[in-house]
Amino acid sequence: MYKKKRSKNGLSVVVSPMPQMASVSLGIWIGVGGRYEKSSQSGISHVVEHMLFKGTHQRSTKDLKESIEGIGGSFNGFTSDEVTCYMVKVPSKYMELGMDILSDMVLNAKFDAEDLVRERFVICEEIKMYRDQPADHVLEMLGKIMWPDNALGRPLTGTIGNVKGFKNPEIIKFKEDHYHPANIAIVASGKVDPVKLFRNVSKKFAGQKRKKKKEFKKPVVSQKKPASTFVRGDTKQTHIAMGFHAVDHNIRERFALKIMNVILGGNMSSRLFEELREKYGLCYDISSLYKRHSDVGDLVIHSGVDNRNAQKAIIAILDELKKLKDLGVTRDELNRAKEYAKGQFLLAMEGTSSRMMWLGDRLMTMKHIPEVKVVLKNIDDVTVNDIKKVCEKVFVPEVINLAIIGDLKSGVKNKIRKELCRI
Repeated sequence: MYKKKRSKNGLSVVVSPMPQMASVSLGIWIGVGGRYEKSSQSGISHVVEHMLFKGTHQRSTKDLKESIEGIGGSFNGFTSDEVTCYMVKVPSKYMELGMDILSDMVLNAKFDAEDLVRERFVICEEIKMYRDQPADHVLEMLGKIMWPDNALGRPLTGTIGNVKGFKNPEIIKFKEDHYHPANIAIVASGKVDPVKLFRNVSKKFAGQKRKKKKEFKKPVVSQKKPASTFVRGDTKQTHIAMGFHAVDHNIRERFALKIMNVILGGNMSSRLFEELREKYGLCYDISSLYKRHSDVGDLVIHSGVDNRNAQKAIIAILDELKKLKDLGVTRDELNRAKEYAKGQFLLAMEGTSSRMMWLGDRLMTMKHIPEVKVVLKNIDDVTVNDIKKVCEKVFVPEVINLAIIGDLKSGVKNKIRKELCRI
């Protein structure tokens, strides 16, 4: 499925040839994100990402965009808790140009002082945008109570105060501390010659020296009682985010959590969707997401409901969790979830971008890329008993977390807090 090479300076290169495709997706992955920031630095990884799009010593930001979009390609980047990624998707004949653009950004960003002034303003507007969207803001609120005193509980965009205070020397030093070959991976998938790409990348990063990789502070999960936070919002809906710590200790638990999430709220035939939308008509959408970091994980349920139905919706969610924990799942239900998980995974592997993203995430976050057949086997190996065990481990009243934005009266809030013990 892929070929991997590591240079003497620590740079990793992963190539997954897809000769039947007309495109190639390229990504430069950096092993740094929000978890590597001190509280006073919160948001700096995201600022660095923005600044790399503002031009290099040879290309302006306009040149960068036009070089890729002028050949029909797409151009993007993102910052997450543990990685930052810069990526392009281009017609395969422009592979070298795509790699040249990305490597120029990562190695030769100019960090112009005037650009930083403008980009600070842009990022502050981005922060305001998320704050004005209750569906996003409620998830930030949940993170704060789930991961107190840890970077996982802080928004990746940081705070307006931090962003306004960052100066060029601090930003450049943070970039230089983390953007070095031993902390970088080049990932490509599509119509690409591995030998040609290996040679191309080796030349571009030949003069770069490896450094010692930084470590992040791991959270201590020691919750003893339910935690909840409410924010009054002038909204037509109450936005609900309910979260649980979901730490797995082995591959079997990890895949059991993945399949359990499919059954709970992972698609339109899931229990939560069927119960809250189809049966009671309480919401337009409800879903659950299992997210695993390199060391810890969480499972989050999210929905928006009419302000008058907030308590009823939370009771319905908790009832489904209790049924799942106490009664488990049926074999038919488990088999459907397995087929869904395998199908979604195989469909993702058909696209050059989604394959590149999966390879990069596995390599940088988990430090290991499994073969496709191994992933499929791990899904198939999940049993009814495995699901029951992870439910009993995750869904306990003492570790439930709830964040709500809505126009709720104090009496309703107190009733909701009391309901949290029903699982």
